[in-house]
Amino acid sequence: MDSGVGGLTVVKQALKQLPRETVYFIGDQARLPYGPRPSAQVREFSWQMASFLLKKDIKMLVIACNTATAAALPDLRAKLDIPVIGVISPGSRAALKASPSKRIGVIATEGTIKSNAYRDAIMTKDPDATVFSEACPKFVPLVESNEYRSTVAKRVVAESLKPFKTKNIDTLVLGCTHYPLLRPLIQNVIGEEVTLIDSGAETVNGVSFMLDYLDIANTSATKKYPDEYYTTGSADQFATIAKDWLDLPDFTATHIDLGGE
Repeated sequence: MDSGVGGLTVVKQALKQLPRETVYFIGDQARLPYGPRPSAQVREFSWQMASFLLKKDIKMLVIACNTATAAALPDLRAKLDIPVIGVISPGSRAALKASPSKRIGVIATEGTIKSNAYRDAIMTKDPDATVFSEACPKFVPLVESNEYRSTVAKRVVAESLKPFKTKNIDTLVLGCTHYPLLRPLIQNVIGEEVTLIDSGAETVNGVSFMLDYLDIANTSATKKYPDEYYTTGSADQFATIAKDWLDLPDFTATHIDLGGE
């Protein structure tokens, strides 16, 4: 589940790494962005999405949204009797593994940065690390409006990443699952020598491990059920981005309502 289409970056990895597992995905496009919202509201919306997915008899829940992970992961783990996996811990581990200098940048939504979730996760694992965090609130609207390859996107990315010019980082965490769609632009601005960490991709590595560890992986030759995609926004708009990003020409999404503000 995600606030919008960004979670498809996690789905893309799941389809690649776990082709026999069925994916049920919901993007709450009608109420994005989550970044500026109060944590209590993000928790409420996250619970609504989780409740919808639970009706599908899911065996594991992946919060494919950094803002929702920061705000709602402990709450959902306490309420549910299935494994609940977030994107922040896997992204933090991967960043430390990739960074020789331990000078790590984090870009994310306002909500994720304000929560200090990445900084705390990285510093807990390695107190010697130095973390530079920057909110990039304009990135999500670029992706959701399908403008992530535009000249406007290039300008916005260049402007947003200026604070890192003097930080001498060697690793940058893409701390929002929307951001990998902007990866070529981010890499171009930040420099080829900086390693980009896709927190969503790292999360699927954890999902794969947990499925095996808990012995709940699908061991049959094929998927048991077809994948299903839902959005609280425009199904057509969602499908336009999904077809391109997932390279699925026959992709379809279904509109649902979860509630108002």
